[in-house]
Amino acid sequence: MSGNTLGVLGSDVKVGLADGTKIAYANLDYAASAPCLREVADVVGELLPLYASVHRGAGALSQLCTEKYELARASVTAFLGCRADDVVVFTRNTTDALNLLAHAVPPDTVVVTFEGEHHANLLPWNEVVRLPAPSSPESAVSAVETALAAQTAGHPILLAVTGASNVTGEVWPLADLAATAHRFGARIAVDAAQLAPHRRIDVAALGLDYVAFSGHKLYAPFGVGVLAGRADWLDRARPYLAGGGATAHVGDRPGDVDWATGAARHEAGSPNVIGAVALAAACDALAAADLEALQADEDALTTRLHDGLAEIPAVRILGRGWPDRLGIVSFTVDGIETRTVSTRLAEEFGIGVRDGLFCAHPFTRRLLDQAGATAPTAVRASIGIGTTSEHIDRLIAGVRAIAGS
Repeated sequence: MSGNTLGVLGSDVKVGLADGTKIAYANLDYAASAPCLREVADVVGELLPLYASVHRGAGALSQLCTEKYELARASVTAFLGCRADDVVVFTRNTTDALNLLAHAVPPDTVVVTFEGEHHANLLPWNEVVRLPAPSSPESAVSAVETALAAQTAGHPILLAVTGASNVTGEVWPLADLAATAHRFGARIAVDAAQLAPHRRIDVAALGLDYVAFSGHKLYAPFGVGVLAGRADWLDRARPYLAGGGATAHVGDRPGDVDWATGAARHEAGSPNVIGAVALAAACDALAAADLEALQADEDALTTRLHDGLAEIPAVRILGRGWPDRLGIVSFTVDGIETRTVSTRLAEEFGIGVRDGLFCAHPFTRRLLDQAGATAPTAVRASIGIGTTSEHIDRLIAGVRAIAGS
Protein backbone atom coordinates (compact mmCIF):
# COMPACT_ATOMS: atom_id res chain seq x y z
CA MET A 1 0.00 0.00 0.00
CA SER A 2 1.23 3.47 -0.77
CA GLY A 3 0.08 4.91 2.54
CA ASN A 4 0.19 8.41 1.02
CA THR A 5 3.50 9.76 2.36
CA LEU A 6 3.88 7.06 5.01
CA GLY A 7 6.72 4.59 4.66
CA VAL A 8 8.21 1.75 6.68
CA LEU A 9 11.74 0.68 7.44
CA GLY A 10 12.96 -2.49 5.75
CA SER A 11 11.22 -1.98 2.43
CA ASP A 12 14.58 -2.21 0.65
CA VAL A 13 15.93 -5.25 2.53
CA LYS A 14 17.02 -8.16 0.35
CA VAL A 15 17.06 -11.77 1.53
CA GLY A 16 18.83 -14.83 0.23
CA LEU A 17 17.01 -17.62 -1.56
CA ALA A 18 17.81 -21.33 -1.61
CA ASP A 19 19.38 -21.01 -5.09
CA GLY A 20 21.90 -18.44 -3.83
CA THR A 21 20.28 -15.38 -5.36
CA LYS A 22 18.81 -12.43 -3.45
CA ILE A 23 15.43 -10.79 -3.72
CA ALA A 24 13.61 -7.89 -2.08
CA TYR A 25 11.83 -9.21 1.02
CA ALA A 26 8.04 -9.42 0.79
CA ASN A 27 6.77 -9.00 4.34
CA LEU A 28 3.27 -10.46 4.49
CA ASP A 29 3.17 -11.00 8.25
CA TYR A 30 1.79 -7.67 9.46
CA ALA A 31 -0.85 -9.32 11.64
CA ALA A 32 1.96 -10.63 13.86
CA SER A 33 4.10 -7.48 13.96
CA ALA A 34 4.22 -4.49 11.64
CA PRO A 35 7.50 -2.86 10.59
CA CYS A 36 8.50 0.50 12.01
CA LEU A 37 7.22 3.66 10.36
CA ARG A 38 10.00 6.00 9.21
CA GLU A 39 8.33 8.80 11.16
CA VAL A 40 8.50 6.68 14.32
CA ALA A 41 12.17 5.83 13.80
CA ASP A 42 12.97 9.53 13.31
CA VAL A 43 11.25 10.50 16.57
CA VAL A 44 12.99 7.71 18.50
CA GLY A 45 16.36 8.69 17.04
CA GLU A 46 15.86 12.28 18.19
CA LEU A 47 14.82 11.22 21.70
CA LEU A 48 17.53 8.66 22.46
CA PRO A 49 20.31 11.21 23.18
CA LEU A 50 17.90 13.05 25.49
CA TYR A 51 16.58 10.01 27.35
CA ALA A 52 16.21 10.26 31.13
CA SER A 53 13.89 8.88 33.79
CA VAL A 54 10.53 10.54 34.16
CA HIS A 55 8.18 12.06 36.75
CA ARG A 56 10.49 12.58 39.73
CA GLY A 57 13.67 14.10 38.33
CA ALA A 58 14.48 17.80 38.54
CA GLY A 59 17.11 17.72 35.79
CA ALA A 60 16.45 19.27 32.41
CA LEU A 61 16.37 15.97 30.53
CA SER A 62 14.14 14.31 33.10
CA GLN A 63 11.72 17.22 32.81
CA LEU A 64 11.86 17.00 29.02
CA CYS A 65 11.18 13.25 28.96
CA THR A 66 8.37 13.62 31.49
CA GLU A 67 6.73 16.15 29.19
CA LYS A 68 7.17 13.90 26.15
CA TYR A 69 5.82 10.87 28.03
CA GLU A 70 2.65 12.68 29.07
CA LEU A 71 2.27 14.27 25.64
CA ALA A 72 2.45 10.73 24.25
CA ARG A 73 -0.48 9.80 26.48
CA ALA A 74 -2.39 12.80 25.12
CA SER A 75 -1.66 11.70 21.52
CA VAL A 76 -2.97 8.20 22.20
CA THR A 77 -6.04 9.67 23.91
CA ALA A 78 -6.78 11.79 20.84
CA PHE A 79 -6.04 8.91 18.42
CA LEU A 80 -8.64 6.75 20.17
CA GLY A 81 -11.24 9.49 20.55
CA CYS A 82 -11.45 8.92 24.29
CA ARG A 83 -13.86 10.74 26.61
CA ALA A 84 -12.52 13.51 28.82
CA ASP A 85 -12.59 11.34 31.96
CA ASP A 86 -11.12 8.19 30.39
CA VAL A 87 -7.73 6.94 31.52
CA VAL A 88 -4.93 5.75 29.20
CA VAL A 89 -2.56 3.26 30.81
CA PHE A 90 0.66 2.25 29.08
CA THR A 91 1.26 -1.51 29.22
CA ARG A 92 3.59 -3.95 27.48
CA ASN A 93 1.16 -5.08 24.76
CA THR A 94 -2.48 -6.04 24.18
CA THR A 95 -2.16 -9.22 26.23
CA ASP A 96 -0.80 -7.25 29.16
CA ALA A 97 -3.54 -4.63 28.79
CA LEU A 98 -6.35 -7.19 28.83
CA ASN A 99 -4.79 -9.01 31.77
CA LEU A 100 -4.72 -5.66 33.57
CA LEU A 101 -8.41 -5.21 32.87
CA ALA A 102 -9.13 -8.78 34.04
CA HIS A 103 -7.26 -7.92 37.25
CA ALA A 104 -9.32 -4.73 37.68
CA VAL A 105 -12.88 -5.91 37.02
CA PRO A 106 -15.04 -6.27 40.16
CA PRO A 107 -14.69 -9.79 41.59
CA ASP A 108 -18.26 -10.87 40.75
CA THR A 109 -18.09 -9.74 37.12
CA VAL A 110 -19.41 -12.13 34.46
CA VAL A 111 -17.52 -11.85 31.19
CA VAL A 112 -19.25 -12.71 27.92
CA THR A 113 -16.93 -13.44 25.02
CA PHE A 114 -16.71 -15.49 21.83
CA GLU A 115 -14.83 -18.58 20.78
CA GLY A 116 -13.29 -16.55 17.96
CA GLU A 117 -11.10 -14.44 20.22
CA HIS A 118 -7.32 -14.27 20.25
CA HIS A 119 -5.96 -15.95 23.38
CA ALA A 120 -5.23 -12.47 24.80
CA ASN A 121 -8.99 -11.96 25.10
CA LEU A 122 -9.93 -15.60 25.63
CA LEU A 123 -7.79 -16.64 28.59
CA PRO A 124 -7.48 -13.85 31.23
CA TRP A 125 -11.07 -13.91 32.48
CA ASN A 126 -12.34 -15.83 35.53
CA GLU A 127 -16.13 -16.25 35.27
CA VAL A 128 -16.76 -16.57 31.54
CA VAL A 129 -19.67 -17.22 29.22
CA ARG A 130 -17.99 -18.27 25.96
CA LEU A 131 -20.27 -18.07 22.91
CA PRO A 132 -19.73 -19.97 19.65
CA ALA A 133 -18.04 -18.00 16.88
CA PRO A 134 -20.81 -16.17 15.01
CA SER A 135 -21.46 -16.75 11.32
CA SER A 136 -22.17 -13.09 10.54
CA PRO A 137 -22.06 -9.64 12.16
CA GLU A 138 -25.81 -9.82 12.71
CA SER A 139 -25.58 -13.18 14.45
CA ALA A 140 -22.85 -11.78 16.72
CA VAL A 141 -25.20 -9.05 17.93
CA SER A 142 -28.08 -11.49 18.30
CA ALA A 143 -25.94 -13.93 20.31
CA VAL A 144 -24.82 -11.16 22.66
CA GLU A 145 -28.40 -10.01 23.18
CA THR A 146 -29.49 -13.55 24.07
CA ALA A 147 -26.53 -14.11 26.40
CA LEU A 148 -26.97 -10.82 28.23
CA ALA A 149 -30.72 -11.33 28.61
CA ALA A 150 -29.99 -14.63 30.38
CA GLN A 151 -27.79 -13.00 33.03
CA THR A 152 -29.23 -12.32 36.46
CA ALA A 153 -29.25 -8.78 37.79
CA GLY A 154 -27.00 -7.57 40.55
CA HIS A 155 -23.51 -8.25 39.25
CA PRO A 156 -21.33 -6.43 36.69
CA ILE A 157 -21.19 -7.81 33.16
CA LEU A 158 -18.43 -7.23 30.63
CA LEU A 159 -18.67 -8.06 26.95
CA ALA A 160 -15.11 -8.73 25.70
CA VAL A 161 -14.79 -8.92 21.91
CA THR A 162 -12.28 -8.43 19.15
CA GLY A 163 -12.39 -5.46 16.83
CA ALA A 164 -11.15 -7.55 13.91
CA SER A 165 -10.19 -11.21 13.71
CA ASN A 166 -6.48 -12.00 13.52
CA VAL A 167 -7.35 -15.18 11.55
CA THR A 168 -9.80 -13.93 8.94
CA GLY A 169 -9.58 -10.12 9.10
CA GLU A 170 -13.35 -9.93 9.64
CA VAL A 171 -14.34 -6.58 11.22
CA TRP A 172 -16.85 -6.81 14.05
CA PRO A 173 -19.92 -4.50 14.43
CA LEU A 174 -18.62 -2.64 17.47
CA ALA A 175 -21.22 0.14 17.58
CA ASP A 176 -24.09 -2.36 17.53
CA LEU A 177 -22.40 -4.60 20.10
CA ALA A 178 -21.74 -1.62 22.40
CA ALA A 179 -25.35 -0.43 22.13
CA THR A 180 -26.60 -3.94 22.92
CA ALA A 181 -24.27 -4.28 25.90
CA HIS A 182 -25.32 -0.94 27.35
CA ARG A 183 -28.99 -1.73 26.90
CA PHE A 184 -28.48 -4.57 29.38
CA GLY A 185 -26.29 -2.52 31.73
CA ALA A 186 -23.10 -4.25 30.61
CA ARG A 187 -19.77 -2.75 29.58
CA ILE A 188 -17.77 -3.60 26.46
CA ALA A 189 -14.02 -4.12 26.11
CA VAL A 190 -12.44 -4.39 22.67
CA ASP A 191 -9.24 -6.13 21.67
CA ALA A 192 -8.23 -3.65 18.96
CA ALA A 193 -4.79 -5.10 18.25
CA GLN A 194 -5.72 -5.86 14.63
CA LEU A 195 -8.26 -3.09 14.14
CA ALA A 196 -6.26 -0.06 15.28
CA PRO A 197 -3.63 -0.16 12.49
CA HIS A 198 -6.32 -0.29 9.79
CA ARG A 199 -9.39 1.63 10.93
CA ARG A 200 -10.13 4.84 12.80
CA ILE A 201 -11.34 4.03 16.33
CA ASP A 202 -13.52 6.56 18.14
CA VAL A 203 -14.14 5.28 21.65
CA ALA A 204 -16.73 7.92 22.50
CA ALA A 205 -18.64 7.73 19.21
CA LEU A 206 -18.74 3.91 19.21
CA GLY A 207 -19.70 3.78 22.89
CA LEU A 208 -16.77 1.57 23.91
CA ASP A 209 -15.86 1.28 27.58
CA TYR A 210 -12.34 -0.16 27.17
CA VAL A 211 -9.92 -0.58 24.28
CA ALA A 212 -6.60 -2.46 24.23
CA PHE A 213 -3.99 -2.46 21.48
CA SER A 214 -0.26 -2.93 20.84
CA GLY A 215 2.44 -0.68 19.45
CA HIS A 216 4.17 -3.52 17.66
CA LYS A 217 1.15 -3.93 15.38
CA LEU A 218 0.77 -0.16 14.93
CA TYR A 219 4.19 0.42 13.32
CA ALA A 220 5.88 1.22 16.66
CA PRO A 221 7.68 -1.99 17.71
CA PHE A 222 9.21 -0.70 20.95
CA GLY A 223 7.51 -2.83 23.58
CA VAL A 224 4.46 -0.80 24.55
CA GLY A 225 0.69 -1.32 24.58
CA VAL A 226 -2.35 0.55 25.84
CA LEU A 227 -5.44 -0.01 27.93
CA ALA A 228 -7.80 2.96 27.58
CA GLY A 229 -11.22 3.49 29.05
CA ARG A 230 -13.32 4.19 32.09
CA ALA A 231 -11.41 4.98 35.26
CA ASP A 232 -13.69 3.69 38.02
CA TRP A 233 -12.86 -0.03 37.89
CA LEU A 234 -9.18 0.75 37.45
CA ASP A 235 -9.12 3.21 40.35
CA ARG A 236 -10.83 0.76 42.70
CA ALA A 237 -8.61 -2.20 41.83
CA ARG A 238 -5.39 -3.02 43.63
CA PRO A 239 -2.45 -1.81 41.52
CA TYR A 240 -1.50 -4.25 38.79
CA LEU A 241 2.12 -3.99 39.98
CA ALA A 242 3.06 -2.84 43.48
CA GLY A 243 6.01 -0.49 43.43
CA GLY A 244 7.37 2.98 42.94
CA GLY A 245 5.28 5.39 40.94
CA ALA A 246 1.99 3.72 41.86
CA THR A 247 1.95 5.26 45.35
CA ALA A 248 0.80 8.57 46.76
CA HIS A 249 2.19 7.80 50.24
CA VAL A 250 4.00 4.88 51.92
CA GLY A 251 4.05 4.81 55.74
CA ASP A 252 6.48 3.18 58.13
CA ARG A 253 4.36 0.10 58.79
CA PRO A 254 3.77 -2.80 56.38
CA GLY A 255 0.59 -2.24 54.42
CA ASP A 256 0.43 1.47 55.22
CA VAL A 257 0.12 2.60 51.61
CA ASP A 258 -2.02 5.15 49.83
CA TRP A 259 -2.13 4.18 46.16
CA ALA A 260 -2.27 6.70 43.34
CA THR A 261 -5.32 7.01 41.10
CA GLY A 262 -5.43 7.36 37.35
CA ALA A 263 -2.85 5.84 35.03
CA ALA A 264 -0.06 6.02 37.61
CA ARG A 265 -1.85 3.44 39.78
CA HIS A 266 -1.07 0.72 37.22
CA GLU A 267 2.25 1.98 35.83
CA ALA A 268 4.60 1.12 38.71
CA GLY A 269 8.32 1.14 37.99
CA SER A 270 10.25 3.07 35.37
CA PRO A 271 7.96 3.35 32.36
CA ASN A 272 8.83 2.60 28.75
CA VAL A 273 9.30 6.22 27.72
CA ILE A 274 10.81 5.37 24.32
CA GLY A 275 7.94 2.98 23.58
CA ALA A 276 5.27 5.48 24.58
CA VAL A 277 6.80 8.28 22.50
CA ALA A 278 7.21 5.90 19.55
CA LEU A 279 3.59 4.82 19.80
CA ALA A 280 2.44 8.43 19.95
CA ALA A 281 4.45 9.19 16.81
CA ALA A 282 2.71 6.33 15.02
CA CYS A 283 -0.69 7.53 16.25
CA ASP A 284 0.04 11.08 15.10
CA ALA A 285 1.27 9.90 11.69
CA LEU A 286 -1.76 7.69 11.09
CA ALA A 287 -4.16 10.35 12.36
CA ALA A 288 -2.72 12.81 9.84
CA ALA A 289 -2.86 10.36 6.94
CA ASP A 290 -5.67 10.04 4.42
CA LEU A 291 -7.37 7.05 6.00
CA GLU A 292 -9.85 6.65 3.16
CA ALA A 293 -7.00 6.36 0.67
CA LEU A 294 -5.19 3.91 2.93
CA GLN A 295 -8.29 1.76 3.25
CA ALA A 296 -8.97 1.88 -0.49
CA ASP A 297 -5.41 0.70 -1.18
CA GLU A 298 -5.75 -2.07 1.38
CA ASP A 299 -9.15 -3.19 0.11
CA ALA A 300 -7.81 -3.49 -3.44
CA LEU A 301 -4.79 -5.52 -2.30
CA THR A 302 -6.93 -7.72 -0.05
CA THR A 303 -9.29 -8.51 -2.92
CA ARG A 304 -6.31 -9.24 -5.18
CA LEU A 305 -4.86 -11.58 -2.54
CA HIS A 306 -8.13 -13.36 -1.76
CA ASP A 307 -9.24 -13.79 -5.37
CA GLY A 308 -5.81 -14.87 -6.56
CA LEU A 309 -5.55 -17.59 -3.92
CA ALA A 310 -9.17 -18.66 -4.49
CA GLU A 311 -8.33 -19.43 -8.14
CA ILE A 312 -5.85 -22.13 -7.07
CA PRO A 313 -7.80 -25.42 -6.89
CA ALA A 314 -5.85 -26.90 -3.96
CA VAL A 315 -6.21 -23.79 -1.76
CA ARG A 316 -8.87 -23.58 0.96
CA ILE A 317 -9.48 -20.11 2.39
CA LEU A 318 -10.70 -19.76 5.97
CA GLY A 319 -13.57 -17.39 6.73
CA ARG A 320 -17.29 -16.81 6.60
CA GLY A 321 -17.59 -14.09 3.96
CA TRP A 322 -18.27 -11.10 6.25
CA PRO A 323 -18.77 -7.87 4.27
CA ASP A 324 -15.98 -5.90 5.95
CA ARG A 325 -12.52 -7.36 6.44
CA LEU A 326 -8.94 -6.25 6.90
CA GLY A 327 -5.95 -7.37 4.87
CA ILE A 328 -5.67 -10.87 6.38
CA VAL A 329 -6.18 -14.13 4.48
CA SER A 330 -5.60 -17.54 6.08
CA PHE A 331 -5.54 -20.67 3.95
CA THR A 332 -4.32 -24.23 3.49
CA VAL A 333 -2.98 -26.13 0.49
CA ASP A 334 -4.41 -29.63 0.12
CA GLY A 335 -1.89 -32.36 0.80
CA ILE A 336 0.94 -30.06 1.94
CA GLU A 337 1.89 -29.24 5.53
CA THR A 338 1.53 -25.57 6.33
CA ARG A 339 5.08 -25.33 7.68
CA THR A 340 6.28 -26.67 4.33
CA VAL A 341 4.25 -24.02 2.53
CA SER A 342 5.57 -21.14 4.67
CA THR A 343 9.16 -22.43 4.54
CA ARG A 344 9.13 -22.80 0.77
CA LEU A 345 7.60 -19.34 0.37
CA ALA A 346 10.51 -17.98 2.42
CA GLU A 347 13.33 -20.00 0.85
CA GLU A 348 12.19 -19.95 -2.78
CA PHE A 349 10.30 -16.67 -3.08
CA GLY A 350 11.59 -14.37 -0.28
CA ILE A 351 8.16 -14.08 1.34
CA GLY A 352 7.41 -13.89 5.06
CA VAL A 353 4.09 -15.36 6.24
CA ARG A 354 2.88 -17.06 9.42
CA ASP A 355 1.75 -20.66 9.88
CA GLY A 356 0.04 -22.27 12.86
CA LEU A 357 -3.15 -21.59 14.81
CA PHE A 358 -2.34 -17.89 15.38
CA CYS A 359 -2.99 -17.81 19.15
CA ALA A 360 -6.66 -18.41 18.36
CA HIS A 361 -6.67 -22.20 18.60
CA PRO A 362 -10.40 -23.00 19.08
CA PHE A 363 -11.46 -20.58 16.34
CA THR A 364 -8.86 -21.63 13.78
CA ARG A 365 -9.59 -25.32 14.34
CA ARG A 366 -13.30 -24.66 13.77
CA LEU A 367 -12.57 -22.74 10.56
CA LEU A 368 -10.29 -25.51 9.30
CA ASP A 369 -13.06 -28.00 9.89
CA GLN A 370 -15.63 -25.80 8.16
CA ALA A 371 -13.31 -25.40 5.16
CA GLY A 372 -12.85 -29.16 4.88
CA ALA A 373 -9.11 -28.78 5.33
CA THR A 374 -7.05 -31.85 6.13
CA ALA A 375 -4.16 -29.85 7.63
CA PRO A 376 -4.28 -29.20 11.41
CA THR A 377 -2.95 -25.64 10.97
CA ALA A 378 -3.13 -22.82 8.42
CA VAL A 379 -0.97 -20.27 6.61
CA ARG A 380 -1.73 -16.57 7.14
CA ALA A 381 -0.80 -13.73 4.80
CA SER A 382 -1.39 -10.20 6.09
CA ILE A 383 -0.73 -6.76 4.65
CA GLY A 384 -0.21 -3.17 5.70
CA ILE A 385 1.62 0.03 4.81
CA GLY A 386 4.47 -0.93 2.50
CA THR A 387 2.70 -3.89 0.90
CA THR A 388 2.71 -3.75 -2.91
CA SER A 389 0.84 -5.53 -5.67
CA GLU A 390 4.13 -7.22 -6.57
CA HIS A 391 4.24 -8.78 -3.09
CA ILE A 392 0.72 -10.11 -3.55
CA ASP A 393 1.38 -11.46 -7.03
CA ARG A 394 4.60 -13.10 -5.87
CA LEU A 395 2.75 -14.87 -3.05
CA ILE A 396 0.02 -16.11 -5.39
CA ALA A 397 2.62 -17.35 -7.88
CA GLY A 398 4.55 -19.05 -5.07
CA VAL A 399 1.50 -20.81 -3.66
CA ARG A 400 0.50 -21.88 -7.17
CA ALA A 401 3.96 -23.37 -7.74
CA ILE A 402 3.96 -25.13 -4.37
CA ALA A 403 0.47 -26.51 -5.02
CA GLY A 404 1.60 -27.80 -8.39
CA SER A 405 -1.11 -25.91 -10.24
